[in-house]
Amino acid sequence: MTEWINDIAGTPEGARIASMLALSAAVLHAIFGALQKGRHDPWISRAAIDISVLLLALPLALFVVPWPEPALWPIFLGVMAIHMAYKWSQAQTYQRGAYTVVYPVVRGTGPLVTVLAAGVVFGERYNLTQWLGVATLVAGILGLGVYNYRKLETGRSTLVPALGWALLTGVFVAGYTTFDAWGIRQAQDPFTFLVWFFLFDGLFMPILARHRLRALPMAEWRGLALRGIIGAVVAFASFGSIMLATRIDEVGRAAVLRETSTVFAALVGWLVLGEKVGPRRAALMALIAAGAVIMEFGAH
Repeated sequence: MTEWINDIAGTPEGARIASMLALSAAVLHAIFGALQKGRHDPWISRAAIDISVLLLALPLALFVVPWPEPALWPIFLGVMAIHMAYKWSQAQTYQRGAYTVVYPVVRGTGPLVTVLAAGVVFGERYNLTQWLGVATLVAGILGLGVYNYRKLETGRSTLVPALGWALLTGVFVAGYTTFDAWGIRQAQDPFTFLVWFFLFDGLFMPILARHRLRALPMAEWRGLALRGIIGAVVAFASFGSIMLATRIDEVGRAAVLRETSTVFAALVGWLVLGEKVGPRRAALMALIAAGAVIMEFGAH
């Protein structure tokens, strides 16, 4: 598998596969976000997910994939620092704001900053059509956030700081997307990088939220554990897909495609949470999808 991934990197076949991986990550990331905004506060939900991530990654790291080469250890330290900051700001965001309002702001900020960062770090260049696609997608995502804000009836008192945290979280999304892409490209075996990434990534939130977890009634643990297991499987698939996509193809394109997750998040809200979509939200969702299509069209 590793040899095949290395062979298709930078090829038209690799670009097609990277696009499919990024779209898969979009669907899964919308589900992942919804799992953290439910019955329990986001600190507890994310801690439960990360405990399961840690437990799933540990045997794979010890018995399946090779030990990381020495050059990867400082990269893992950087990965942990960026992801800890991201998780902290994400929890602050979800704790203060309605999911349907803050999620689009996070995801709208991320791809724009990632495209700019990829130009600096990886020398990626985009034509006018691709920039039009980026602008269309970001406009649709942020427009969806504004629309949801206008319709919001509860929780307005904490929404201004929540939006500030959402913008910061979007910057951290761009930061980890760019740094993770650089890190996985340094590894000889991308799957070694992924497994050890998940092992280290699962350490922070359980430690940070330990007091909240201890205070949780025993009756709550069964449902929380189930959410943690489901979230861990989704995290492996979602983050794994996008990181492989950024190893195979351009980081900016993968980041833009992943942010169609906002469309899928709205669908989750409609189908699972019983939220109304309406013609305006449907139009904004179509605008997001159109931006991704334009970005892809401009690449060919």
